[in-house]
Amino acid sequence: MKPTRTYNTMNWKYFALGFAAAAMVLSSCTRERSGATGWAYNNTSNGGFEKRSYAGQETAPGLIFIEGGTFTMGQVEDDLTMNWDNIPRRVTVPSFYLDETEVTNSFWLEYLYWLNRVYGDTYREVVHRALPDTLVWREKLAYNEPHVNYYLRHPAYQDYPVVGVSWNQASDFCKWRTDRVNEKLLVREGLIAHSPEAQMDEEFFTTEAYLNGQYTPEAVTEGLTDFRPGSSGARNVRMSDGLFQPPYRLPTEAEWEFAALGLIGNSYAELISDRRTYPWDGHYTRNDDTRSRQYGGMNANFARGRGDYMGIAGSLNDGAAATASVYEYAPNDYGLYNMAGNVNEWVLDVYRPYNAMDVEEFSPFRGNVYQTKQRNAEGIVADRYDFVVYDMSELEKDLRAYEKAASANFTNEEQNLFDNVFNAIDGAKEEIKAKRIEEGNEQIAEAKELIIESEAFIAPDMLDLFVRNVAAAPGELRYRDVTIEESLGRDNYRQADNIDYLDGDFQSSIKYNDEEFNSPNKKDEMMYGYGSTSLISNRSRVYKGGGWNDRGYWMSPGTRRFMDEDKASASIGFRCAMDRLGSQTLSGPR
Repeated sequence: MKPTRTYNTMNWKYFALGFAAAAMVLSSCTRERSGATGWAYNNTSNGGFEKRSYAGQETAPGLIFIEGGTFTMGQVEDDLTMNWDNIPRRVTVPSFYLDETEVTNSFWLEYLYWLNRVYGDTYREVVHRALPDTLVWREKLAYNEPHVNYYLRHPAYQDYPVVGVSWNQASDFCKWRTDRVNEKLLVREGLIAHSPEAQMDEEFFTTEAYLNGQYTPEAVTEGLTDFRPGSSGARNVRMSDGLFQPPYRLPTEAEWEFAALGLIGNSYAELISDRRTYPWDGHYTRNDDTRSRQYGGMNANFARGRGDYMGIAGSLNDGAAATASVYEYAPNDYGLYNMAGNVNEWVLDVYRPYNAMDVEEFSPFRGNVYQTKQRNAEGIVADRYDFVVYDMSELEKDLRAYEKAASANFTNEEQNLFDNVFNAIDGAKEEIKAKRIEEGNEQIAEAKELIIESEAFIAPDMLDLFVRNVAAAPGELRYRDVTIEESLGRDNYRQADNIDYLDGDFQSSIKYNDEEFNSPNKKDEMMYGYGSTSLISNRSRVYKGGGWNDRGYWMSPGTRRFMDEDKASASIGFRCAMDRLGSQTLSGPR
């Protein structure tokens, strides 16, 4: 059962007081004046520049504050795998927030319910894209069908970590969670009405659509006071008001490892008394605190040895056949549960063996792809999508692979279906090349309709490939990679995609004199020989922490593994993180 805990509600109270104080400042005759110019803030007669009182960042639902600092990231025991991919290095991690537990099946079902309510009647592929792969539980020589059939949806598992989700699906969940939390803040402050029935298809609340004037909610009040001369007297919330939360996201590898170690419990002033191998003290996976009722018990959910996943009947040391409830074991010194064992967890980084040597010392991370909002000819943010966008190159690649594997068994009808779909894709590629995005996606939609209307045996498989390659859903803002031209004159970066920085340049590859490989979609093949000599690619994402079916070695936060971002496992889940803005402590500036 979930232990009894006392939550700190002071942040919420401070925020409410800060918001009330801001309103008082705006309506007061005595206004704060600029220390730079002497002009009064929040005054229409002075031009209307606003400065709000701000009491600090509110702790968003489910999160724990992680005070950052410096630590030695990487290997803390023998490198049993001999990969040499976690070389110790000292880095600094800024303060941030992290989920108290792994994201649970209950949270994911809430997500699926919302998607089905908003998209279910018109854009079923968006709903299907979010379905976990429950078949990850199957093993050729094991009976795991109960988990296949019941683990996600049965209430017995509602507080267990969701598994079978890819890195891409986890990232989409983070975006959805951000918007639902910020929508709730607007409702809580009485600025918009709670109207789920009005949010359908592409017409629903997202933080970015609201901030860019592309979502008009049903207002409860006129809004905040607008001090701009000639305004109507009221306005929507802006990011500068401090009400909205930053986006939920996956933690970086450095953040996750720092939080898992929980060295705050072993530090005094600027000294760390003992370095940890696991998220707890000592070099054992058992509880060695003689004062604890759990003395001798396991500190995490993992496989103790060959064939031992839960202990002896009558004294189940592990207590779980596979995964366990997210509150099953004691938290670490930050108050985070299951930072070792139960399930591995996705992190934000792209995998490279020598990340520790390449990345920056401050806030290290590999995986930056810089993007910007698309704008029209007038410089205004483009209307958000009102159609499903597909990753054309990946869709074609998946369809070609399927055809190659199954064509020997195709009927004439099935082969004709494939030929017609490829013709539509070729037409769509030409439209997109000419920057007629909507026309291109209309052709893709027509190709999908050919499949839906077909009675071919392979039609469901083909539709699954379309679902797998949904790149953007209706209601999302349009983004594009920044161009080299936009980055001219910059010293800190010159291009959008920096995943291969200091790693995968064309000149250092074995294909340096082969022009065929000098293209973006060949990057993985030219550098690593993906699929033939290596499984590393620009889509390889790190996961950490050890799972229910792992040995004790993987419980150490310094260990690391990787898997393609569109794949899933029965032993990989995730938790969300959030940036800490401003002061690096909860007590405020020093």
